[in-house]
Amino acid sequence: MLTDMAIKRLKSRDKSYKVADRDGMYVSVAETGQISFRYDYRLNGRRETLTIGRYGEDGISLAEARERCMAARKLVADGISPAHEKKREKRRNAITRNFGAVGNVWLKEARMAESTRSMRKSI
Repeated sequence: MLTDMAIKRLKSRDKSYKVADRDGMYVSVAETGQISFRYDYRLNGRRETLTIGRYGEDGISLAEARERCMAARKLVADGISPAHEKKREKRRNAITRNFGAVGNVWLKEARMAESTRSMRKSI
């Protein structure tokens, strides 16, 4: 089982490597020294991997990674792939953000009729 201190001591090597934690979760250390939490699971006879997040000041802690891993384990127990859910959520957020951004730009730059401008001022 990993500790915060053990993760901080991990060094990069010529090739990326894994250090196991528990419940299918492990830490992946890239050649660049970047440390990521991952979770391996089997669903419908297929092995899949969920990247839980990066470790560090701008990332997540070991405790938070374990909590996310437990949530992912519950999804797997219900027959749902956490990796597919994560991708689906990212696509949904990207579509929402893009449409909202376009709408805001249009509202700022579009020329409105005088009656619309005066109506907006009165609101």
